[in-house]
Amino acid sequence: MKTWLITGASSGLGLVMTRKLLERGDCVVACGRRTAPLEALKKTAGERLHIACFDLTDTAALRQEVDDAFAAYGRIDTVVSNAGYGLFGAAEEVTDAQIERQIATNLIASIQLVRAALPHLRAQGGGRLMQVSSEGGQVAYPNFSLYHATKWGIEGFLEAVAQEVAPFGIDIVIAEPGPTATEFARGLDHAPQMDVYDATPAGDVRRALSSGEFKIKGDAERTVDAMIQVADAAQPRRRIALGSTAFENIHRALSARLDDLLAQKSLTFMGDSL
Repeated sequence: MKTWLITGASSGLGLVMTRKLLERGDCVVACGRRTAPLEALKKTAGERLHIACFDLTDTAALRQEVDDAFAAYGRIDTVVSNAGYGLFGAAEEVTDAQIERQIATNLIASIQLVRAALPHLRAQGGGRLMQVSSEGGQVAYPNFSLYHATKWGIEGFLEAVAQEVAPFGIDIVIAEPGPTATEFARGLDHAPQMDVYDATPAGDVRRALSSGEFKIKGDAERTVDAMIQVADAAQPRRRIALGSTAFENIHRALSARLDDLLAQKSLTFMGDSL
């Protein structure tokens, strides 16, 4: 039996993961802003499920809940940072308030969760931190610039943290799902539209989403199965692309970046001292 702490556990991949872990007999501290979706699981899981209802952007509340969870269970094997939402709109369209909410939820709260969990993971001799990022942590679409800023940001943060905490037996896993059939699209926070972007790639993406042309191949159940398998591994991979769309898009983006880097080698080396 393992013990997990999962943020964003009241919907989407977090709710699916919570259910699957309870079904196999594990314990879960499920964190979210809504408790109703978790109450049905509580009826069968009993004490193996602890529901913590709070706003993840409240850093003081976050730290207290993490402290309480480790105190209650003694050991938490895997902390899953899953909470987040998407802001949809061209960079010029989004409001200041939307930008602040996007960064506070997806980036700052994720950073603070890691910071709150690390002392406990060190004290218990190790553990796992799994960040649910996105293929959007390696690639970019028009209209998702602020969302990408948070996903690229948290991945860079964790690349550094992974090196800092490896000596303590703490593993970092970054999960990068492609478009997956969850409530994510319905929950997008849409910026006020500007007509000037209608005939641009931003307008193309907007129409693709509204018309259903934007294909979603990812299956939430199978995606979560892969995430759990990676988290359970004796030596987990640092990054895991989830779904064929994520694999293809990330492969294409990384290959293009590598080709561009190699093409500028002679110019790049001009910057070295003689």
